[in-house]
Amino acid sequence: MARPRRIVLIRHGESEGNADDTVYEREPDHALRLTATGRKQAEEAGVRMRRLFGQERVSAYVSPYRRTHETFHRLGLDPSLVRVREEPRLREQDWGNWQDREDVRLQKAYRDAYGHFFYRFAQGESGADVYDRVGAFLESLYRSFEKPDHPPNVLIVTHGLTMRLFCMRWFHWTVAEFESLSNPGNADSRTLMLGDDGKYRLDRPFERWCTPEPYDLTH
Repeated sequence: MARPRRIVLIRHGESEGNADDTVYEREPDHALRLTATGRKQAEEAGVRMRRLFGQERVSAYVSPYRRTHETFHRLGLDPSLVRVREEPRLREQDWGNWQDREDVRLQKAYRDAYGHFFYRFAQGESGADVYDRVGAFLESLYRSFEKPDHPPNVLIVTHGLTMRLFCMRWFHWTVAEFESLSNPGNADSRTLMLGDDGKYRLDRPFERWCTPEPYDLTH
């Protein structure tokens, strides 16, 4: 099994929706573009990615949203070294169709109170639903490692919540641990590094906004 030395998760750059939440009333979430700031963020992230990967091969998976596609292309990776695939299971948490700004703000407040993992948007998904499809993607990713010529790097261009849920699934974090973490910033990344002991570790932790409540599963 040719496990990669690095699995890099990167969030898309700033999108039109990050800059102005009224755009969700007029444009589908999946169709939103990067802003000028987001394009610059992606290009700056590309400098870091090219330095990290060097001349090594990369297997890339990109969420089907326009802003993740644009982020990937702005990274400026050498196409001769990168095998890229669109991966629908890495998409953003679905809100469901066009959105009313005031309703979205109300639902976000409800989600903050109820919990990001379990709260289900009225016409969309819960965090738990995203966790399930990320888990299905991981099964496919593990199978790809069985190929002896698998590239030494994996790059996943996705969304903030999906990044946290990917790590939750990979490292077997509890729901309480997941709930205590903040999303990374736009075009921010986290890298799972393969150690000499065969285990992956994050290059740096996610920021915490609270201390997770401990659970004792032995009783």
